[in-house]
Amino acid sequence: MRASFVFSEVITGLRRNITMTIAMILTTAISLGLLGGGLLIVRLIDKVQNQYYDKLQVGVTLSGDLSANDKDCAQDICSALRKSLSESPLVDTVTYESRDKAYQRFKEIYATNRDLVEIVRPESLPASFRVKLKDPTRFEALAKEYANKPGVSKINDQRALIDQLFNVFNGLRNATFFIALVQALAALLLISNTIQVSAFTRRTEVGIMRLVGATRWYTQLPFLIEAVVAGVIGAILAVSGLAIIKSTIVDSVLAEPVRNGVIPAISMGDVLFVSPWLFLVGVVISAVTGYVTLRLYVRQ
Repeated sequence: MRASFVFSEVITGLRRNITMTIAMILTTAISLGLLGGGLLIVRLIDKVQNQYYDKLQVGVTLSGDLSANDKDCAQDICSALRKSLSESPLVDTVTYESRDKAYQRFKEIYATNRDLVEIVRPESLPASFRVKLKDPTRFEALAKEYANKPGVSKINDQRALIDQLFNVFNGLRNATFFIALVQALAALLLISNTIQVSAFTRRTEVGIMRLVGATRWYTQLPFLIEAVVAGVIGAILAVSGLAIIKSTIVDSVLAEPVRNGVIPAISMGDVLFVSPWLFLVGVVISAVTGYVTLRLYVRQ
């Protein structure tokens, strides 16, 4: 097989259908760019979860009587609860917070709201155990085990406070993946049409090659490489677009939340991390689409 002939046929095919080739590359680039955006959002969600889950604690709130009568957690019920939590395989650390400590923390949190601080009294805040789980997702198991223990009023999971934030990220990710899927379908159709047109315009040359003994694989390989080349160029454009959008738009939009530590930054390393997947998807989709098109529509 002469490689120079194959590559000359690839270049000829790309030039001959230049407008469809450009459309195919751009559509592939947009779909891969959207896919990359979705993957970056997934990485951001993972970072946010790690950032917040590392700080989240479960609050095991004690009953009013226990909070009032055992300020130092020295009596049997409270000390037994602390011992049980400390020895639980679900728990990493346990900290007891009395009413007075809870009130001090409340005043620190709401220091700017003087009216609220003046209304709330220490007696209205219960004592509690602040529990950090080894695996933050095992809240249900801890709640099931301790919800009905003597002296326990209720069990709170701080994850509920950030569920709305995760819901926004998840919705944005799903919308991005959906648009990427639609764009990928358009790219598949364009790749298929381009290969059919390219094969039709060179049907005479291909027919002559078959008459002189060329195999079907040899005559169809240039069309397959055309699709893969378009996929690779589309992936390059997609990665470049993600890097540019990240540097010019995303960094400025998220500058304030990142500076305040609300969410972690999306780095250029994240873009590089998802890049191999975009190249892999671009090459595989182009190659598979080209192969199927040749098998179904190009009989010569």
